[in-house]
Amino acid sequence: MKKLISILGSTGSVGQSSLKIIDKKKNYFKPYIFSANKNYKLICKQLKKYKPKIFIINDHKTYIKVKKKFKKKNTRIINSFNLNNLKKKSNISILAIPGIAGLQPTITMIKHSKKVLLANKESIICGWNIIKREASKNKTKLLPIDSEHYSIFQLLKDHQLSEIKKIYITASGGPFLNYKTHQFAKIKPSDALKHPKWKMGKKISIDSSTLMNKVLEFVEAQKLFNIPNNKLDIIIHSNSLIHAFAELHNGLTKFIYHDTTMIIPLVNALFDDKLNIKNFYNTNFKSNIQNLSFQKVNPKKFPIIKIVNKINKHPSSPIIINASNEILVEQFLRKKIPFLGIISIIMDILNDRNYKKYAIKKPNNINQIYKIDYWAKNLTLRKIKTKYE
Repeated sequence: MKKLISILGSTGSVGQSSLKIIDKKKNYFKPYIFSANKNYKLICKQLKKYKPKIFIINDHKTYIKVKKKFKKKNTRIINSFNLNNLKKKSNISILAIPGIAGLQPTITMIKHSKKVLLANKESIICGWNIIKREASKNKTKLLPIDSEHYSIFQLLKDHQLSEIKKIYITASGGPFLNYKTHQFAKIKPSDALKHPKWKMGKKISIDSSTLMNKVLEFVEAQKLFNIPNNKLDIIIHSNSLIHAFAELHNGLTKFIYHDTTMIIPLVNALFDDKLNIKNFYNTNFKSNIQNLSFQKVNPKKFPIIKIVNKINKHPSSPIIINASNEILVEQFLRKKIPFLGIISIIMDILNDRNYKKYAIKKPNNINQIYKIDYWAKNLTLRKIKTKYE
């Protein structure tokens, strides 16, 4: 019997990688619920090819346009995540909507899924307590599929945290690893979008160039695996082939290696590590293993790394930093602020007189998270206006 599979963010990079796997396993999966934002051409293509039971389109204009074009099709095309009348649970749901926008859909799909593959770090760092609570209540299995956290998951399978001396999350260093510090002042959005190893969306590409993605992943690892600050670190690995290390107290260090593709963690997560990857991807271990290099993060080049120990100091610090960063990345892409403005404004937020008042709050529901997110985004916009307009 085919497994019902749902993909939120089906037009994004993780979504498209997931669909490549479905294409090769047509007799195993049945498309169930898809969601996308406003990539009209790709949404139409996916509707015709995969014919999911439900297609949720977030952008209203795109929704109206698609609804009109496919009004006689069997797929139910909707503009919200109201799934209260859903009769069957999804066997597997891949949740890959970027940003805080993915939080409510994540919680909704946890209620309607047996197994959830998480590729939205912002939802985890902002709403982990709610996600964990809903997963427990609905008996939903959660599994991270970002390469770093899937690797940590694999490394911790056979070890207790008490056996671990340190876990290292690797960072590629992005496109500016070999820049001189004076060159950072002239970085343009087009430069920051050119990641040397990974093909990703705009938001995560900018986060990779500042190293904010590693700051967020640091918090994500703490939330997912209950790892204390002193057992986590970030290290530069420009080859992007080793995704996490586990240094053990017994003197051994273990690591997870895989090529720079999401296909590998996705296939293993979908098939519980039991499927031969050659059906989906040709690995290249022998030629890639030469000249692996590692180095410490240079805080002069990547000053955002300095907030690693501050971002989890208070319960809502991650919500505030994430919200501010979302606005800053958007404004940088629109050429409203310089590249170095991202870290400059984040430091201003951390030093704001009202920061601690909001950071110490312990949100118990999604509306409380959104209130903190709203405050942080508005504060960020005000600081941008004061500093750059």
